[in-house]
Amino acid sequence: MHTVTVAGSIKIGAGNPLVLIAGPCVIESQRSCLEAAKRLKGIAARHGVPFIFKSSFDKANRLSIDSYRGPGLAKGLDILAEVKQKVGVPVLSDIHSSDQAKDAGRVLDIIQIPALLCRQTDILVAAAKTAKPVNIKKGQFMAPEDIISIIKKVVSCGNKKVLITERGVSFGYHNLVSDFRSLKIMRDFGYPVIYDATHSVQLPGGKGGCSGGQREFVEGLSRAAVAFGCDGLFLEVHPHPEDAPCDGPNMIDFKTLERLLRQLKRIEAAL
Repeated sequence: MHTVTVAGSIKIGAGNPLVLIAGPCVIESQRSCLEAAKRLKGIAARHGVPFIFKSSFDKANRLSIDSYRGPGLAKGLDILAEVKQKVGVPVLSDIHSSDQAKDAGRVLDIIQIPALLCRQTDILVAAAKTAKPVNIKKGQFMAPEDIISIIKKVVSCGNKKVLITERGVSFGYHNLVSDFRSLKIMRDFGYPVIYDATHSVQLPGGKGGCSGGQREFVEGLSRAAVAFGCDGLFLEVHPHPEDAPCDGPNMIDFKTLERLLRQLKRIEAAL
C-alpha cells in the first residue's frame, strides 16, 4: 500500500497509526474555528492520535438555497491558514470547482473532493495538479470497485498521494448504510482508506429542506470500521451540534470524541 505523507510528518496507510480527520462541518467564524482546532488537537494528543483539522469554506452542495454555506473561498482559506499557523495542525477542506484548486493548494495540506463530485474529471485533475494529497469521498451512488477509475484520474497527473473516504451508500430515500466490505475492496487498490462515520449516519434531505442524522450510531460504526480495517477516521465534531448551522444531527461533540478515541486506541492495540 502507498503511504501518504501529510505536512511532512503524518503518515497514512501501510500500517501507520490510525489518523483522525476532524472538525466542524463548515467554518462559522475565525474564533470558533481556532477554538475547535485547539480543543481537537488537545484531545487527539492525549490519546496519541495524529490529527488533521477539517472544516469547509463553502458548502456549495446544500439542498436548500437558504442553507448556510460558509465564508467562501478567500476568507475561508485565510482562516484555515491562521489555524495552521497558530494551532500548528495540517488542514483539509473541500473544493467544488476546478478553478478553486490552485488557491486551495496554496493553503490546504489535503484537498478534498466531495462525494457528489467524485466523478468530475476536471475537478480531480485540477486537485491532482496541485501536488497536494487528494482525499476523494466515494459517492453514495458508487460501488466500491468503481473507485479505481477515479483513482486513475488523479494518478494520471503524476500524483499518487490519494486517500479514499467511505461515507455510506444510498439505501432507498433519505437513508445511507455502511457496507464494510467496501473498506477492504478499496484498500486492495493500494491506497489508504478513511471511514467517515458522521456522514455515514446522515439522512440526506431527511428534514425536508435539509438533512437529518442519527449521531447515536457514530460510535458503534467507528469501532466497527477500525476493527474491520481502515487507515483513518473522519468525524465532524462541534461544541454544540444542536446549534450547528448545518449537519448538526450527524455531528458529535468533544466529550463523545474523547470517549471514542479511548475505545479506538484499545481496538487498534488489540489488532
